[in-house]
Amino acid sequence: MKTLKLKHVVLVIAAIIVVDQALKIWIKTSHPTGEVLRVFGFDWFRLHFIENPGMAWGWKFGNETGKVILTLFRLAAVIFGTWYLGRLVKQQYSRGFIICASLIYAGALGNLIDSMFYGMVFDKGLHFDPAIGLQGDYVSYSGVAQLSSHGYSSFLHGSVVDMLYFPMFKGHFPSWMPGVGGSEFEFFSPIFNVADASISVGVITLLLFQKRFFKKKPTADNSPVVVTSTEVTDKMQVL
Repeated sequence: MKTLKLKHVVLVIAAIIVVDQALKIWIKTSHPTGEVLRVFGFDWFRLHFIENPGMAWGWKFGNETGKVILTLFRLAAVIFGTWYLGRLVKQQYSRGFIICASLIYAGALGNLIDSMFYGMVFDKGLHFDPAIGLQGDYVSYSGVAQLSSHGYSSFLHGSVVDMLYFPMFKGHFPSWMPGVGGSEFEFFSPIFNVADASISVGVITLLLFQKRFFKKKPTADNSPVVVTSTEVTDKMQVL
């Protein structure tokens, strides 16, 4: 069974982090929020810049307290993942399983970097304003953000940058469907980033090929062998 060395795992993770962060920093320091371009002119492949304070794929997790809890959970997951990946390599798990674990780890680390540091290193960003309403809310911004020593927020309070958008097609739900009949839908509507994609590819591949990744090794025949100097003939009865 083929496995990976630790240096190969580090290279996979580093490559994903570099691509993820380079795209995020470029789009945040070059464009305001909103549609940036249609890749190769395709309507179904766009760069559409948004920021979100919560989970992957633009989902939210409560208010500002929920965001801090989520960021700390990501941090704990990355710390655990560092130890776990080292254990997988040391115990020589299958190459496919280690690659999937590396993709998930890299994705979590990529979004963790945004949440931990972006509020400190950019002058503009989606931020929480406690003065809005009874419980406060997140406020967007106009213009193009720049790297700055005066951040828009503080440690653990940065927003995640998303930009990959694949609106394959639009349509309407059948009129007979309860609740949503006749309303418009879009496939695929979430806007995400390279880190989100890395997590999803790792998880989906792991689910699809788990039997191959966790295939049991053949066990050796451990039956005891008796060595004897007695001559055995066809006339002897073996019990």
